[in-house]
Amino acid sequence: MGTEGARVLLERAGRLTLQTGNLLNWGCLRKKCPATPSEEVRDCIQKTLTEWSSKIGPDQKQETLEVLECTVAQAIEKINPEERDELKVSAKLFIVGSNSSSIRDAVDLACSALGVAQLDSVIIAPPPVEDGINLSLEYLQPYWKELENLVQNKKIVAIGTSDLDKTLLEQLYLWAQVKPSSNQVNLASCCVMPPDLTAFAKECDIQLLTHNDPKELLCEASFQEVLQESIQNVKANEWIPLWLLRYSVIVKSRGIIKSKGYIIQAQRNAS
Repeated sequence: MGTEGARVLLERAGRLTLQTGNLLNWGCLRKKCPATPSEEVRDCIQKTLTEWSSKIGPDQKQETLEVLECTVAQAIEKINPEERDELKVSAKLFIVGSNSSSIRDAVDLACSALGVAQLDSVIIAPPPVEDGINLSLEYLQPYWKELENLVQNKKIVAIGTSDLDKTLLEQLYLWAQVKPSSNQVNLASCCVMPPDLTAFAKECDIQLLTHNDPKELLCEASFQEVLQESIQNVKANEWIPLWLLRYSVIVKSRGIIKSKGYIIQAQRNAS
């Protein structure tokens, strides 16, 4: 049945949730070192789609699901409740083509995938702004409010930001009810941490972290391209990625990564 069955299911669904499971369980990806984070995401989406579509049988082809779950069953790995206290579960959320309300969906799906009640930390990458418009506090506020609600509801312990300069970080800090616990700085844009940012972060007990993610980890065109490559003849241009969440599970005492994966949600905009 393979890709034909996958194509039929995709043409009936309104939304797609793709989960890679623990990438450390994927033999081929452990041997291969992608050159960039974007290439890793593409590889993961392609392998998950290919593996999932190959397992679709005649019975499944008859199904009509509003939300299609695309996973590689053998890679899914839930956390043992007895080990939970020894592990730190963190995530970075990239909003691609949706609004702040999708943050709750992303966190709920991550908790469900890992079998935990809450995430220890979530960093949000600034959602893309239109050309010629600067990122502002007003633009960030609805996203941060949604994160604050999740902290108050005990779904997240700590929340952080990414790529905010000193001015914007200070504005967010002064306005926010739940203060940012961290701010990621892209080393590609600055080899040395800006002194004003460093001083402010130290004063307000904000941890400065580094990252090498591009501004767009997964753009609409890239997602559609990999969908077309994996499932032939599918109407890939109808599918819009909404958000992408990358999670990692770290053993606190040893600092080693026990699990890492991606969860992606996309929506079909059929004309």
